Amino acid sequence: MSYEFQQLEPKWQNFWEKSKVFEMDVSKEFDPFYLLVMFPYPSGDKLHLGHWFVYGLLDSWARFKRMNGKKVFFPMGFDAFGLPAENFAIKKGIHPDVTTTQNVTYMREQFRRMGTSYNWNYTLDTSKPNYYKWTQWVFLELYKKGLAYKKEAPVNWCPSCQTVLANEQVQDGQCERCDSVVARKNLSQWFFKITDYAQPLLDNIERLDWPHRTKAMQQNWIGRSEGTEIIFEIAGSKKTFTVYTTRPDTLFGVTYVTLAPEHPLVAEITAATQQASVTAYIEETARVTEVDRLSTTREKTGVFTAAYAINPVNGEKIPIWIGDYVLYSYGTGAVMAVPAHDERDFAFAKKYKLPVRRVILEDGIDASAAMTTAYTEDGKMIASDKYNGMMSSDVIKAITKDLEEKHIGKFKVNFRLRDWLISRQRYWGAPIPIVHCPQCGEVAVPEKDLPVKLPEDVDFRPTGESPLKRCESFMNTSCPKCGGKAQREADTLDTFVCSSWYYLRFPNVGNNSQAFETKLTNKVLPVDKYVGGPEHACMHLLYARFINMVMKDLGHINFDEPFESLTHHGLVLGADGQKMSKSKNNTVSPDAYVEKHGSDVLRMYLAFGFNYIEGGPWDDQGIKAIARFIERAWRLLEENKTTLTSTTAPKLECSQEDKKLLFVLHNSIRMATRDTEAFQFNTSIARCMELCNALHDYIRATPEAERNTGMLRDTLQKFVILLSPFAPHAAEEWWSWCGKTKSIFLETWPTHSEEFLTLDETTFAVMINGKLRGEFKTPSTATETEVVAQAKEQAFVQKHLAGLNIVKHIFVPKKLVNFIAK
Repeated sequence: MSYEFQQLEPKWQNFWEKSKVFEMDVSKEFDPFYLLVMFPYPSGDKLHLGHWFVYGLLDSWARFKRMNGKKVFFPMGFDAFGLPAENFAIKKGIHPDVTTTQNVTYMREQFRRMGTSYNWNYTLDTSKPNYYKWTQWVFLELYKKGLAYKKEAPVNWCPSCQTVLANEQVQDGQCERCDSVVARKNLSQWFFKITDYAQPLLDNIERLDWPHRTKAMQQNWIGRSEGTEIIFEIAGSKKTFTVYTTRPDTLFGVTYVTLAPEHPLVAEITAATQQASVTAYIEETARVTEVDRLSTTREKTGVFTAAYAINPVNGEKIPIWIGDYVLYSYGTGAVMAVPAHDERDFAFAKKYKLPVRRVILEDGIDASAAMTTAYTEDGKMIASDKYNGMMSSDVIKAITKDLEEKHIGKFKVNFRLRDWLISRQRYWGAPIPIVHCPQCGEVAVPEKDLPVKLPEDVDFRPTGESPLKRCESFMNTSCPKCGGKAQREADTLDTFVCSSWYYLRFPNVGNNSQAFETKLTNKVLPVDKYVGGPEHACMHLLYARFINMVMKDLGHINFDEPFESLTHHGLVLGADGQKMSKSKNNTVSPDAYVEKHGSDVLRMYLAFGFNYIEGGPWDDQGIKAIARFIERAWRLLEENKTTLTSTTAPKLECSQEDKKLLFVLHNSIRMATRDTEAFQFNTSIARCMELCNALHDYIRATPEAERNTGMLRDTLQKFVILLSPFAPHAAEEWWSWCGKTKSIFLETWPTHSEEFLTLDETTFAVMINGKLRGEFKTPSTATETEVVAQAKEQAFVQKHLAGLNIVKHIFVPKKLVNFIAK
């Protein structure tokens, strides 16, 4: 019988389903191990090899954890709302509900053929009303707490996707989805006040078992800084503006100030002589993304307004400029410029011939010396009135205290983090549960009226405004407060809102009365191990942490963080070296490989050929070698079926060949256990290959009558268990050959014994005429005659004895052999 995967794989998939091996009632488990992977977008018609790599290999890890005693809760769902699914539907000319449902069905069948062990009795689809009803409830909970609000603001607009993007969805000035250049646009939008949680989001990071790089990215994105807010007056006016700075010690060195082009004051203070230049510059800046404006490599530009401000510490009039490197959405939208002590300000001042005034003196530098670059370190204060002679680091606190006493400044903690923009001008998303009433204003939809269903009969092609605006049956409604005529909110929620809380819903799937039940959720969560791509460090992961904190503050759960331990998987890249993506048309389908080689071979090749944490470009050159290995393992076990079912007990006295095999077995168990736990699947499989070779060697070297049958049986069975996470279908078949009727995945993972990890061997040094030439190992039971004979057979000995005759040898037991030769 050969390895006929076409029959075997459906056989064992049916067995798993009928016997419900992987199903569980999470409410009845005392201590479930919650394993979660970032769920896929059903945005195309199938899973590609990149998906197989992520989901297939994590399934192997799930099987490994089950066999190590964990009650694994391993659900799967579909992140089904959003632009990818909507764009796919537009491309096909079919309603997104139809295409999404079809794609989910197809992907579930692909997961089945993959042989995954998901808890399919806990699954969700974010585009179905029984899920997005509770997404809307999450929105309303934040709305009631004052954390959801609508305002007009400059936003990132993707002209291709015809919708706004959060800052996190803009990469290098381009839309992360379609790579179109993003423009700035003023629109009335919905936001979540994630900034209210900036400090706790920052405080918790260090205690998380997350990759260091991801934690650093979140820390940088949140961007906490301690500084001083200072009030500047506008000359000849009662108007004021505020700047935020971390270097108030340089206040006497301010030679100009810069406002963001979109700052409301700009229109009020710009002189008539500069009006045309300023207006043109504002229009030009509006075409540049925030990301580009903040780039450290981009040349900073600006325009003079012909207005002046008053320096609050010395009364000096200083010019007011506008510059593209200042953002109204960050800080106060105004900066004080100190060219002598800030590199950016120095470059700007040199470009526009603005004054440079030194107020901090570097050791060994003459105060009158010309400055060729900004000095940004600590030093003694000069030209700073009563602070002269003090160290600048001490002046920071002193001058802030003085400003506070005069009510013209105060200590301030600032964050780079901006509020989360959540509304989208597209169709395929959860409707925002808000009604706009002429009498009552903004009114939340009562919970009893959820879900606000997404209407089906809508022309969902993008036009630049929400397609829902064109659906009168949806838009026209009555006010929940006064009963009068009202209009629904036309924007839909960004799909990141759907995924920001899905981990809470999984254990509660089927609960139609609440989003998540507190007692059950507190028992199952937080997630024990979360796996996903590193590209979500400042989007999904940050959003989910924020929503989790809000839910805790509202008393719905009792834990701070949703994901205590996080592992990032690598990416299997397309032939072009880019991430596999349907939008890039570089995906590779796994289906042909499954049809030709089987699911187990593809899974094992992905596990062996790529590092799970790093990934790499797709190359199928090695897949045939994995197919041959599975065939070789198949023949090994098939030829030893009698041994597999033997009831003979292992011999207590082991031969030298027995000891060699036991050494490889226990070393393989030790290394495969360690490496699989650490997601190092490639080296785990290498240990299994070594064990397979050792089994072949043992069987060839030991006559059947002399074999330790009980030991060989146990080793063969443990070999099957070690291989089972990576070849689950074949392993189940092999396990049945052992006379087992229950699934192999109900077995206990083997443990190694240190007793067998030391081979009973002695290392002998070999000398020729007193000169050390090398060493070799021999069984400790070998006699002097046997040791000398083996020493003569060593290649390095024969090389050095070429042309010489051995006169005699000197033998030191357990140490060396010295040949005297002429």
